[in-house]
Amino acid sequence: MLEDTKILVVDDNPNNLEIALETLSSEGYTVATVTSGERALNRLGNYLPDLILLDVMMPGIGGFETCQKIKANPETSKIPVIFMTALSDVENKVNGLSLGAVDYITKPFQERELLARVKTHLQLYHYSQQMEQLVAEQTADLHEALSELKQSQLQLVQHEKMSVLGNLVAGVGHEINNPAGFLHCNISPAQAYVKDLLSLIELYQAEYPHPNEKIDEEIETIDLSFIQEDLPELLRSMKVGVGRIQQISKSLRIFSRQDQDHKTLFNLHEGIDSTLLILKHRTKGNDQRPNIEIIKNFGNIPEIACFPGQLNQVFMNIFANAIDAMDMANQGKTYHDVKANPNTITIQTSVIEGKVQILIQDNGCGMAPETTKRIFEQGFTTKDVGKGTGLGMAIAHQIIVETHGGSLKVHSEMGQGTEFCMYLPI
Repeated sequence: MLEDTKILVVDDNPNNLEIALETLSSEGYTVATVTSGERALNRLGNYLPDLILLDVMMPGIGGFETCQKIKANPETSKIPVIFMTALSDVENKVNGLSLGAVDYITKPFQERELLARVKTHLQLYHYSQQMEQLVAEQTADLHEALSELKQSQLQLVQHEKMSVLGNLVAGVGHEINNPAGFLHCNISPAQAYVKDLLSLIELYQAEYPHPNEKIDEEIETIDLSFIQEDLPELLRSMKVGVGRIQQISKSLRIFSRQDQDHKTLFNLHEGIDSTLLILKHRTKGNDQRPNIEIIKNFGNIPEIACFPGQLNQVFMNIFANAIDAMDMANQGKTYHDVKANPNTITIQTSVIEGKVQILIQDNGCGMAPETTKRIFEQGFTTKDVGKGTGLGMAIAHQIIVETHGGSLKVHSEMGQGTEFCMYLPI
């Protein structure tokens, strides 16, 4: 609106100021006038006009110098400046335009020319502001869209990695299960056969206690008494091993369960156990440290309706971060130092106020308060480039809070460790 349009007129001639004020005010513009370049610069400190009419020839700071100072100030640099002059030489006009002015008005004023030039440059100025605002908004929208696209891409990559891992684990579990099942089915009858054969040998020895020399030599060569004692134990240990393989296969298949489009009942303890099995190679001892101790304080909790594969991913992310934190805390320590204060992951489950509570605590390096505040932000990571996407805990929070209607909180102290506390509705 015109009454919202402000114009500053700078001229040392009172007659020119009066003409400009009367002409522009009659059109509804808000007009302020000053008589020198110094006063103009001071006035701009608390009065930002939409356009400046600036006399070229003034005592003190002239129009050209005043224009330079206006354009050098970021607060006023974009305000259009129209020079007013009685000079008609081209060189002066070119100099003025090179300083950032947008136009010239020749004195003495012609009312129609003054209004036409002012209206034209005010329109251009307002259009320019609108375009800048529009570009800024579109740029912000594009940045936001690009950020969301990057996060979506990272989530897709993470989801694809988990999907590939799940398929791989499921395939390995299936392939292990077939030969393990074959061995399990055959070891029991093999034990019975061996028992029968050993009984038969004992019967032969009882009935024919004095075999010929050749048989005696063979009995001594093969150490028959040792075989009779060790073979049943050997078969029993094989049966235990096959049972262990079957348990591994079962755990792999539990971890890699493919989620359906609806929630299914799931035993959270099985999910935790299967995830720990997948990470067992990382909890085992090595030259730098002993085994990481896994302390389970499992309570009596019911199966809950959930997406098992997604919850297994949450457990995977939390356990993996705990192991990373303990490895960081171990840096600079000897094997005996770590053994004296063992690395531990403590898992506690219980039912509290109609919800399943799962506490996972480690005694790793802990996190600073500023890290704890941002731990669930997408893209935030304290790991080196290539070692973390900043999505693990953000996805875990999304799975617990948004997908399952639960809550996920973290408490950590530097040098003391970290505890994740999650609640899932029953």
